[in-house]
Amino acid sequence: MTPRLLPVLCAALFLDACSHVTPQDRGATSPPLATPSPLSLQAPAYDRLHDEDYRPAIEAGMQKQRTEIRNIDADPAPPSFDNTIVALERSGVDLRRARKIFNNLTSSNTSPRLQADKAALAPRIAAHSDAINLDPVLFVRIRRVYDQRAGAALDPVSLRLVERYYTQFVRAGALLDDAHKERLKTLNQEESTLMTTFTDHVLNEVAAQAVVVARREELDGLNEDQIGAASEAAKARGLAGKWLVSLENTTTQPMLASLKDRALRERIYRASVGRNTQGPNDNRPIVTRLAQLRAERAQLFGYRTWADYVLDDQMAKTPQAVQALLGGMKGAAARNARAEAAKLQALIDRQGGGFTLEPWDWDFYATQVRAAEYGLDEASIKPFLEFERVLHDGLFFAAQEMYGITFRQRRDLPVYQPDVRVFEISDAAGVAFGLLYFDPYAHDGKNGGAWMDTLVDQSTLLDQQPVVINNLNLVKPAAGQPTLLSFDEVTTMFHEFGHGLHGILSRQKYLYFSGANVTSDFVEFPSQFNENWAIEPRVFANYAKHHRTGEAMPRALVAKIEQSRRFNQGYLSTEYLAAALLDLEWHSRAADAPRVDDVEAFEHATLQKYGLDLAQVPPRYKSSYFSHIWDGGYEANYYAYLWAEILADDGYQWFVEHGGMTRENGLHYRDTVLSQGGSKDAAQLYRDFRGRDPDVAPLIRKRGLQ
Repeated sequence: MTPRLLPVLCAALFLDACSHVTPQDRGATSPPLATPSPLSLQAPAYDRLHDEDYRPAIEAGMQKQRTEIRNIDADPAPPSFDNTIVALERSGVDLRRARKIFNNLTSSNTSPRLQADKAALAPRIAAHSDAINLDPVLFVRIRRVYDQRAGAALDPVSLRLVERYYTQFVRAGALLDDAHKERLKTLNQEESTLMTTFTDHVLNEVAAQAVVVARREELDGLNEDQIGAASEAAKARGLAGKWLVSLENTTTQPMLASLKDRALRERIYRASVGRNTQGPNDNRPIVTRLAQLRAERAQLFGYRTWADYVLDDQMAKTPQAVQALLGGMKGAAARNARAEAAKLQALIDRQGGGFTLEPWDWDFYATQVRAAEYGLDEASIKPFLEFERVLHDGLFFAAQEMYGITFRQRRDLPVYQPDVRVFEISDAAGVAFGLLYFDPYAHDGKNGGAWMDTLVDQSTLLDQQPVVINNLNLVKPAAGQPTLLSFDEVTTMFHEFGHGLHGILSRQKYLYFSGANVTSDFVEFPSQFNENWAIEPRVFANYAKHHRTGEAMPRALVAKIEQSRRFNQGYLSTEYLAAALLDLEWHSRAADAPRVDDVEAFEHATLQKYGLDLAQVPPRYKSSYFSHIWDGGYEANYYAYLWAEILADDGYQWFVEHGGMTRENGLHYRDTVLSQGGSKDAAQLYRDFRGRDPDVAPLIRKRGLQ
C-alpha cells in the first residue's frame, strides 16, 4: 500500500533543461522536502526545489514509511482502529509530499533528469507498495480490526475506512500464499517499468513526429496567431524559417479543422495515427506485454480477466454491465456517423473535390457543414471567448454563485514555470482554505491534453488543506495578444475545474476519502457536470464578451452555439465508443489466451466485432498511444467517461427541476457529492444528491441519439 495518490484526471506528455547543483552546493541545512513547506497551506517551495532533490526525498520517504509500518507491526497492544487503521493513514506523509510535487513536474514541466529518476524509481516504488500490501503481520492486524468492526462503535466513515483498507489489501494480494505473492511482486515491478517506458515513448514521439512545414502557403486556413505559434515552435527546435505542427494526444488533431491543404492534412493525420509503431519508441510490444501481465495478475487474484478484477470494485461491477452500456449506444452512434459522413461526402462532391472522404478530411468539412447549417464558425466565436474573462467571470463566477467561495491571486507564492498562476480560495466568511494552481499554456516539458491533480490533499486528521492544480495546453499567443478560445476549449476549462472543485471542496477527516479519491466511473461525474455551467445563460453572459469592446456576444450567436451542440455527435460518440471497447477488449483477455502479435489486426478485429469499423472514424486513441489505459489508471475503465456523463446529464436535470443555478442547489450538491469524496459508496452518493438512481434519458436527448 503506497500512500494513496489521487488519480491524475484527464491526460498527458514532454523536455526541459535540468540543474546539476547539489543540495550541498546550495549550502542547504536540510533537504527542502524533509519537512512540510512553511508557505501558505503547505504550498510547494518551488524557489528552493531543484531536479536533484526529488529522488533522494522519495527514497528517504520510503525508508521512513517502512519504519512507520514496522512500528505498527510491533505494537504490543491488541490491534485497534486507532493503532492500526489510523496509524496507516498517518504513515508516509514525507513520501506523499515528495511524490505529489515530483509527479506533477514530470507531467507539467519535466526534464531529462526528472524522466531518468522517474524510470529508476518506478520499480522501487512498486516494490515499496508490495512490501506494505503483502506484509503478513500488518494484514493480520487489519483483518482483526475488520473482523471486530461491528462492536467497535465506529462512526459510518470510520467503519467504511476499515472496510476499504481490508478490501484494498485483499485486492492487492494479501490472501495469496507465499509463492503467489512472490510472483505478484515480479509482475508488479515489470508492469511499473513498462508503464514508465510507455509514457516516455509517447513523450518522445510527440516531439519526434511533429510535422515540419516548409512553405507558409501550406498553412492556408490558419489564423495569424496559429501561424505565429507554429513559427515560434519551429524556431525553438532550430528550424527558423519553417513552421512546426505539434501533435496532441488524440488521434484527430485540432488543426485538421482549418487547414485547406489536403496533402498537409494527410501528413498530420498519418503522423498522428502512426505514433509509437516503429523505431525506438514502438509501444506495441509493451502493449501486448502489459495486457499479458494484467491477465496473469487477475488469475492470481481469482478473476477470469483484468476487466473482471477492475470492475468488481467500480460502480459498474461487471464487464457485462459495461458491454450493455456501450452496446446500447454503438448502433445509434454508428448510424449517425454514417449519415454525417454521407453529408460530408455530398459537400465534397458539390465542391468538385473528386475524392472520397478520409479521416483527415472529416473535421475540415464538418466545420463547413456546421457553418452552413448553423451559421457558426470559430472565427465569429473566439473574439468573445477571451481566456482571462472565461477564467474569472466564468469558472470563478459560477463557483462563487453556487458555493460561496472566492478566488484571489497570490503573486508571492513561487511557481515552477512563469505562466503558472496561484489563487487563494476563501469561504463565505473570508477564511482562506485552499489554493488553486493554474497552468494554462503548452510548453516544452509538458504533457499534452488537460488534467487536474493535487499537490496537497485535504485531510482534517493530517491538518491539511487542499492545494489543487489544473493543467491545460492552450496555444500561447504572441506577447501582448489575447488568448482567444474555441467553445470546446472553454468547455475543457470548466471540465477540469469541476475536478478541481472536487478536491477544493473536500471536507474529509481521512486522506483515503479525500476529494477525487473515488471510483473511476464516478470521478468524471463532477467534471462533466461542471461543463453545464459553461453554457448556463447567467454564467455565459458574464464571460462571453468581446475582448476589445466588452460587447456581449449577440443572442443570435449564442443560440447557434446552443443549437449546434448536437452537431457531429455520431462521429464523437463513435470515436469514443471505439476507444472504450478497444480498452475493454484488451483487458478481457484471459491469462491463457494466445499472445497478440499483431496490434493493428487486433484493433481492426475489435472494431469489426462491435460494428464500429468505420473507415473515416478512427478510435479516439490507438493502442500504441492510449495513455489512459496503459499508464493513466483507466485500464478496463475508459468507459467511465460515458458512465459519468449519464450521471452528469441526469444530475444537471435535477438542477433544472429545482430552479437552476442557485446557492441553495449548489450547497446541496456540494454537501452530498463534492465534500464527501469517497466516504460513501458512489451509488449512494448519487442517490443522496439526486434522490434516486441515474436515468440515461437526458444523455440520449443531449446527444441526439434517440
